[in-house]
Amino acid sequence: MRVGPPLKELEKFAPGPNSKPDFEQFWRDTLKDFLAPDLNAVLVKVESPITAFETFDVTVPGFNGDPIKGWFIKPKNSMKDLPCVVMYDGYGGGRGLLNEWLFWPSAGYAVLVMDTRGQGASGWRVGDTPDGNYPRASQTPGFMTAGILNRDDYYYRRVFTDAVAFVRAATKLPGVNPTRIITAGGSQGGGISLAATSLSDQVFATMPDVPFLCHFEHAVNITDSFPYQEIVQYCKTHRLEIERVFETLSYFDCLNLVTMAKAPALISVGLHDPVCPPETIFAMINNYAGSTTVKTWAYNTHEGGSVQHQLLQAEWLNKVIGEAE
Repeated sequence: MRVGPPLKELEKFAPGPNSKPDFEQFWRDTLKDFLAPDLNAVLVKVESPITAFETFDVTVPGFNGDPIKGWFIKPKNSMKDLPCVVMYDGYGGGRGLLNEWLFWPSAGYAVLVMDTRGQGASGWRVGDTPDGNYPRASQTPGFMTAGILNRDDYYYRRVFTDAVAFVRAATKLPGVNPTRIITAGGSQGGGISLAATSLSDQVFATMPDVPFLCHFEHAVNITDSFPYQEIVQYCKTHRLEIERVFETLSYFDCLNLVTMAKAPALISVGLHDPVCPPETIFAMINNYAGSTTVKTWAYNTHEGGSVQHQLLQAEWLNKVIGEAE
């Protein structure tokens, strides 16, 4: 069953941002106060059966200096500065294992993978980074309502700051061209990549797939799927806090963040997607400040174009880089 209106209507669906007057200042202060001004990744070479690439265990100081784990992989014996794809993972997943991230090195790129703090126990990809000891009131199971009554305590404040830290760290990695940093990810990873692109001036291009974390107020009213349903479940019992909930979420909604995003974007949408409904993604697309290329997958759900879309990403990215040379 198709989710949402026809494509021609989706392409015109452009609700305006609902950000508060201090939205941009909030993020400037967050990055200034909670990211080290001159951060660097710590790399430890990893010996593995994967011999075609150089592989490294990574630690990057993220929000409040918390050590965030990751992987750095690049083609072996590469003699030139490589573009680097910074990868963010889907909801519940962590950095996983090295062999899960070989597409981009196989295509001649370096890849830097960020572990999502507190996640990785979902049963599909392991994580190695705790979230830390931060204030939390009551919440529904999951991450969507962790600290949701206060923007300073909200979980994604830490995650988005970590994401910017990985962009900054990528510019200093050995063998990486600091002017060719690309952000990417699917679902939650797509939303994180949009946030990192919006909050950093060091991103060359971005490739969010079926992105989550877009247009919260609309999402919770049109889908019964999780993780958006975590917010609905919270509001069912915290009936008097609904206004505060959505005020907090407005600071983390990609609908608002992308009004600051300048890098060219390749964005995918599954038109049958019940998890991240097309309307929420098009609302974000139609507020994106930079140029966008949109690939819709007419009969796909939350998998979008899957591995076929990876090949389109590589073609698009090669073209964008070639045009910039």
